[in-house]
Amino acid sequence: MGKSIALFGTSADPPTIGHQKILEELSKIYPFTIGYVSNNPNKNHKEDISIRSHLLKTLIEDLDNPKILFNQGVTSKWAVESIKKCKRIYKLNNLDFVIGSDLIQDIFSWKNFEKIIKEVSFFIILREGYPVESNTLKMLETYNVKFKISSIKIPNISSSKFRLNFNYSNLPPSLIDFVKKNNLYESTKLVE
Repeated sequence: MGKSIALFGTSADPPTIGHQKILEELSKIYPFTIGYVSNNPNKNHKEDISIRSHLLKTLIEDLDNPKILFNQGVTSKWAVESIKKCKRIYKLNNLDFVIGSDLIQDIFSWKNFEKIIKEVSFFIILREGYPVESNTLKMLETYNVKFKISSIKIPNISSSKFRLNFNYSNLPPSLIDFVKKNNLYESTKLVE
């Protein structure tokens, strides 16, 4: 396979219209985008991975785009493992690992960082309030990290903002009923 495909792993707690927009835009750039949910070892998740993966799967099915695939089989809390699984399942070499600009500085401390940067190119999605700083760019260049900075514009919404304000218009319509019926994130409302 010549052209790269996108690997979009997310902790999505819950998936928002921002995640939806990213998936839609990736499908315009890549022949395929593979989405999955993981447990980020640096985050405390409000809902179990089974709930979050059900929500992302529902979102992807609702998009009904043959270029966007959901495959929870590639999940791992370690990016290096997800990358290996994806390459093995789809028998490919060209893989762009999609990451938000809010997390790009974290990659330098990821498990097996040296292996990861040999396996993938990073596709950085800019998030409002999280520019890619010049020192981060210098580090990326110092470590010979292959990367592209996306021009995709996404809504300024995050899972954590949703959990704080419960503005259901920030969720994809296909997820609202499930979140409400199952009282998801309700404990967050009481605590935060």
